[in-house]
Amino acid sequence: MNNLKLKVLVVDDHKILRNGLTALLKSSDIISKIYELNDGQSAVNFVDKTDVDIILMDIKMPKLNGIKATKIILDKKPDIKIIALTMHDDTNYISEMVKAGAKGYLLKNTEFDELIFAIKKVYAGEMFFSMQVTSIMTSSVTDKKEDSLIALNQLTKRERQILKLIAEEYTNKEIAEKLFLSSRTVDTHRRNLLIKVGAKNTAGLVKFALKYNLI
Repeated sequence: MNNLKLKVLVVDDHKILRNGLTALLKSSDIISKIYELNDGQSAVNFVDKTDVDIILMDIKMPKLNGIKATKIILDKKPDIKIIALTMHDDTNYISEMVKAGAKGYLLKNTEFDELIFAIKKVYAGEMFFSMQVTSIMTSSVTDKKEDSLIALNQLTKRERQILKLIAEEYTNKEIAEKLFLSSRTVDTHRRNLLIKVGAKNTAGLVKFALKYNLI
């Protein structure tokens, strides 16, 4: 992991923040190249011509917002890893970015060390939500539904199937083959499960499945 040399694209319409973030990223030895853009449409056009490993994506931007840009980019190039980096801590934004395919969600007041940690985790194929974001989503589940039993009742039949298989330690590829789905569809279901049950990783999903005897 220490030998990483990643190409990172920063997409944010606030020039001062974008420039400051770029300057910080240049100090990291895991990053070899940094690009900057100020709107989602420019990002969509950019990835058609230039390979990048990680995109740090703001949400509210001119021309095309980060949610729509994320979906379009990943439809074209699913191997790119996108992390939302935004000031918006609303559960709807978090949910929509995850549904669009973002692998991480951080608020702009995050520490730089946590951002670098998130980049490493996401590039390695994991999902990463900052503690603040995880707390927001967990509180949302608790506040709106009073208890996780109601979160269970929100799960679709397909989500229950996939949750059961996750808890039985099947990989995304194995689940896809077993249920005759694409790996990307399974990945989308996994992200939705994390949000619905208020879990931040696979261990949290397994704990939820055990709690309600889904395995």
